[in-house]
Amino acid sequence: MTNTEKKKKSIGKRILKWVSIVALLLIIAVISIPFLFKDKIVVMVTNTINNNINANVTFKEADLSLLKNFPSVSLTVNDLAVANKAPFVGDTLFNAKELSLALNITELFKKSDETLAIKSIASKEGNINIIFDKEGNGNFDIAKATEETTTSSDESSFSLNIDGYELEDINFNYLDRSTNTKLSIDSIYHTGEGNFAEDIFNLDTKTTGFVSFDLDNTNYLNKVKISLDAVLGIDLKNSKYTFKENTGYINQLPLEFDGFIQLVDGNQLYDLKFKTPTSSFKNALALLPKQYAGNLESIKTEGNFEVNGVVKGTLSENTIPAFDISIISKNALFKYADLPKSVTNINIDTKIINKTGLVKDTYINIDKFNFKIDEDVFAANGNLKSLTTNPRINLTAKGTINLANIGKVYPAPIQKELAGILKADISTNFDMNSVEKANYQNIKNAGEITVTGFKYDGTDVANPFFINKTKVTFNTNAIKLNEFEAKTGTSDLSINGNLDNFYGFIFKNEVLKGNFLLSSNNLKVADFIAADETTTTQETSTSSLKIPAFLDVKFTANAKKVAYDNINLTNVSGDLYIHDETVDLKNLKSDVFGGNIAMNGNVSTKGKKASFKMDLNLSKLNIGESFGALDMLKSIAPIAKTIEGKMNSTITVSGNLNEDMTPNLKTISGDLLGQLLDTKLKASNSKMLTTLSEKVNFLDISKLNLHEATGLFSFKDGQVTVKPIKLNYQDIGMQVSGKHGFDQTMDYDIVFDVPVKYLGADVTNLIAKLTAKDAASIKSVPVKGTLTGSFGSPSFSSNIKDATANLVKDLVEKQKNALLDQGKDKLKNLIGIDSKKDTTNQEDAKDKVTDKVKDVLGGLFGKKKTTKKEE
Repeated sequence: MTNTEKKKKSIGKRILKWVSIVALLLIIAVISIPFLFKDKIVVMVTNTINNNINANVTFKEADLSLLKNFPSVSLTVNDLAVANKAPFVGDTLFNAKELSLALNITELFKKSDETLAIKSIASKEGNINIIFDKEGNGNFDIAKATEETTTSSDESSFSLNIDGYELEDINFNYLDRSTNTKLSIDSIYHTGEGNFAEDIFNLDTKTTGFVSFDLDNTNYLNKVKISLDAVLGIDLKNSKYTFKENTGYINQLPLEFDGFIQLVDGNQLYDLKFKTPTSSFKNALALLPKQYAGNLESIKTEGNFEVNGVVKGTLSENTIPAFDISIISKNALFKYADLPKSVTNINIDTKIINKTGLVKDTYINIDKFNFKIDEDVFAANGNLKSLTTNPRINLTAKGTINLANIGKVYPAPIQKELAGILKADISTNFDMNSVEKANYQNIKNAGEITVTGFKYDGTDVANPFFINKTKVTFNTNAIKLNEFEAKTGTSDLSINGNLDNFYGFIFKNEVLKGNFLLSSNNLKVADFIAADETTTTQETSTSSLKIPAFLDVKFTANAKKVAYDNINLTNVSGDLYIHDETVDLKNLKSDVFGGNIAMNGNVSTKGKKASFKMDLNLSKLNIGESFGALDMLKSIAPIAKTIEGKMNSTITVSGNLNEDMTPNLKTISGDLLGQLLDTKLKASNSKMLTTLSEKVNFLDISKLNLHEATGLFSFKDGQVTVKPIKLNYQDIGMQVSGKHGFDQTMDYDIVFDVPVKYLGADVTNLIAKLTAKDAASIKSVPVKGTLTGSFGSPSFSSNIKDATANLVKDLVEKQKNALLDQGKDKLKNLIGIDSKKDTTNQEDAKDKVTDKVKDVLGGLFGKKKTTKKEE
């Protein structure tokens, strides 16, 4: 190897060595610098916040990294929140999941009281909330007040030497509580690049978001997609921002801007113009959300659609810029390539104008709006004035629309068939103050709307819905439904009546009031409740019925037939009052189960669970049919399935409803008082009754007399308490009481009043030996029995053996006492005492008996009776 080669090899080794050392130092720096400087930077950030902001600022953690924005240093703060103090306590000005600041690496070596030069700012997943209270105070005014001094601005802890910033998924919310104005821009993605160190520079921005706007509880825009790619000329000295190259979109409608916005003496000076870059009618369809407008490239259009606007003037506390916005279209048409029909003769002439700069003077003129589909023409015009003080609406509409053509000219989101002819010839002229104060005499309505041959078939209805004809007439006082004839499934429906608060409902979110007559030949509830298809093919669940909260309507109903679940009602009549998510039933009557039923009560869907409360009066119902079809009655009195005949009953019951609007038996409570009429038992239908017959040999259960038997059942929490029920079986009295569960368990007491003749020859022979008085006092014996277990597996026990044994013991005792009494009487006669005489002094009588006994015994044993006198 030559000396030259050796020298090159040595140099190469030294280079490799130094490269390795530098690389190792960089790695060490990358790892160590964040740990060395993190606390220092956090202190600088915290000091700056506390010294300059009058708000509560919190964050979870801070992270310093050399890798995220290399070669710059990145400071990331997580879960940052800026919460307002009084007078906006409880409001949050700003919060973000992540806020990042990019700095030059040299900034790390500054002292904690020196200025930090920030190159860029990025924020992710957060909210900016700008709020004005009723006094005009803004929650964004959180900078601490400082005395004016000669201190230069470079003594601040931060220097905004920014060349870029980024907002990712940020929501902006603006609320003015004095005017009840709400503006929100959701899901903002915005970037800006420019040299903020210069006084005059260009800011290149890209923005997307979704705009919503509400004024005084009325929504005017709802999540309208906007985007703007713009180069703005920034003049920081004069606070002037000029639109240069730009293209904006509202949904898919393109707009170009020209002009500037300038801050002057605390106000904003506007001088802007905007227009659609082209005049194609596709611009009109582009105003629709993309999912509804479809593919604009495949649409054939003719004619023009232009949006032009001028905004010029000052935005201050008392004024807005004047503006003149026009929307024009002449003799246009459009046709979607994959649809068979087109919309033609489209003419639009609409203006939105404010000439004075006063908000109250804003008005909208719809001078012309008309179109044609086939031979059907529809036209409307009108105006809206005084929008912010007392909005006045004056509109007219006339024309015909074949509803079947909607899906043939426009890709409407209707999944199933829609048909019918709508004809309208209406006009309305009213102001909102009259609506607010219910001065309906100031509301001028006229005309009518008719719909014939209407058909709708969608996933939200159980069956295709047909309206043969409906006719609505408008007048000053009310809106009258003259006709409404509809069919769905096997059901038919006819309604007519009045709506009394239509404008309060439309404009003030008030309840919709009305009074109607409803009639039907056949009404099946299941026809109106759509089924939800579940992921399994084995079962289908029924969607729950929700009573609308906006209804305050009375119906007087008559229906020849009504089918509810497995119950068929006939000749149904009564009043239904729908209000506050509740249906009140008054004097509702129906023939059912061979008798009739009357009910009063209510059904409510207001809470988390639908509930009901009913008072029922059942007259002469067939017991087998009613208790067989109604699960509720079947659970309250399971024994009823063994009874043939009729019954009268009153029932008070309340509880929750299942999703199919049937009672949830686990929740019901109440009382049932029933009386049986002309009934007989089929004991073979009940394991409990057959068990009772087998265990009680003197009882033939099929001959039990149930005529006019009355029972009171109280039920709650799945348990039924049966108050004592008196029954008769030939000359045997019975009393039944106890309780059972909806789960078929039972615990009953049965008391039999058994005549002694059923207790055998031994008992009757003993009774025959008694005196007539004692025998007459013993006619029957109470025997106690218990039924436990379940209706399907009952268990019976009784004390009949003990009762018989006790009776025999009593009879023997009575007979023994009778024999003793007879012996005493004979002894009294023997010694000369008339047992029939009433001796009032029992002690004297006892003494006399004793003396007589002594005399007799003395005579028997040869002793002479002496007297006291002889002694």
